Amino acid sequence: MSEKPRKSRGGHTQRHRNDAGHERSGSRGKGGPRKGYSRHRPSERRRHTTPSRLAAYEAIRRVSSEDAYANIVFPAVLRRHLIEGRDAAFATELFYGSLRAQGRLDAVLAQCVDRPLTKIEPAVLDVLRLGAYQMLDMEVAAHAAASETVGLAREVTGAGSASLVNAVLRRVGERTREQWLDIVVPLRDENADRFLSITYSHPEWIVRALREALKAHGRDPREIDALLAAQNEAPSVSLVMRPGLTDENELTRSGATPGRWSLFSMAWPGGDPGQIPAVEEGRAAVQDEGSQLVALALALGADTLVSEPDHHWLDLCSGPGGKTALLAGASITHDAEVMAVELQEHRTRLVERSVATLVEAGAEVETLTADGREVGQRFPEQFSRVLADVPCSGLGALRRRPESRWRKKPGDLGGLARLQRELLDSAVQSAQVGGIIAYVTCSPHANETLLVVNEAQRRHKDLEVIDAREAVRAGLRSDAGDIDLGDGPYVQLWPHVHGTDAMFLALLRKTDATTTSHVQ
Repeated sequence: MSEKPRKSRGGHTQRHRNDAGHERSGSRGKGGPRKGYSRHRPSERRRHTTPSRLAAYEAIRRVSSEDAYANIVFPAVLRRHLIEGRDAAFATELFYGSLRAQGRLDAVLAQCVDRPLTKIEPAVLDVLRLGAYQMLDMEVAAHAAASETVGLAREVTGAGSASLVNAVLRRVGERTREQWLDIVVPLRDENADRFLSITYSHPEWIVRALREALKAHGRDPREIDALLAAQNEAPSVSLVMRPGLTDENELTRSGATPGRWSLFSMAWPGGDPGQIPAVEEGRAAVQDEGSQLVALALALGADTLVSEPDHHWLDLCSGPGGKTALLAGASITHDAEVMAVELQEHRTRLVERSVATLVEAGAEVETLTADGREVGQRFPEQFSRVLADVPCSGLGALRRRPESRWRKKPGDLGGLARLQRELLDSAVQSAQVGGIIAYVTCSPHANETLLVVNEAQRRHKDLEVIDAREAVRAGLRSDAGDIDLGDGPYVQLWPHVHGTDAMFLALLRKTDATTTSHVQ
């Protein structure tokens, strides 16, 4: 069976067919079973399911049971099942969509079972989520979604679970998504956090954390709806052109279009970008535009800020190497060399692969597997430009890593704070007088951004904060138009404002120790 595209609620083109190959017909009855719903017993239904649904299930199980990363697991599963074209699009929406919607789906499923969801076998619960998502979000015909999901249960969790899956999905199918939301979502005035949590399928603590982050960075906290909604949108694929190794003309011929912001960005419309010759050969790669902009702020925007000599650059936490490659590309014309430090050996290898084509083109990149917190002591005052892209909670990349919102805990923020401070201290120690340090996180939370920088200024009287906005503008396309970079001196990007991950950037200059910290 091949799932054909039709227009879904999220604006994605998805048109699905039922078992007989006919397009879905009939409307959902208000408050009652939808037309065409099959009341067959599980024994009369399919004993297997489609490859696209099986692939989505297998990837979900690896994410759930092995803590695997969705963006790494899923492409491999598609390749193993030889799924492509429309069926790959269906599987992609089902897999990523059900991960994003897990909280909302669980709120609905909890109304349809006679036990807590924690008492349901995890594999069966994943099957139920996949079935409910098809019914409520993808608008697959109710009888087709139930039949295929029961078949999936028979195939992967055994016949014993098929009756439960059938009974639960019959109850789910009795109402539309909007009708279920009326039941499971409290009134906003009564419990705003719970309202937002279920409506936009984010844990309540993340809702609160992101609302506070908006306030901390000077934005209206009422933007929380737009921010949460943006994090539920499937992110577009952004490509980065390795400087000097490819250009817009080549990538346009491959089907890409110019990006929105970054000088080196191209947008990929869909499909596997690994099939593009430039990507396959390492002359281009996949990289979010926000990630590109913060790296370019140091690689290009710091040209008028850094003091001579300017020949030694450092990427303190370099894996997997996307930002390192942009630094390496710019270093060629600056007659500079880049040291890329990474704690884990396998991530060092990723960095080396990322910069390999640039090294062949003349970039000087030295990789070092070491603890970034010790680099300042090993190489004091050695570098004119230092990128400290520190490990963080990743709250700024929830749209790209939907599984992470369900794994993270409030304590994760506090657990990383000390590491972030120590890495920034090391970056300051490694910078020469007059050198520029870029402190970067993929999180907007104040504990990982503003507080870390403010505390560094209190500890290091030889730091001054540079307004990062002009440095970011140095990496913009000429046709980018106006970009909202806030009031400075820091730059915080947002999914709902810029269409990027929520990257934070602070630029710091190391001065004489007697200089009092101030904002330029």
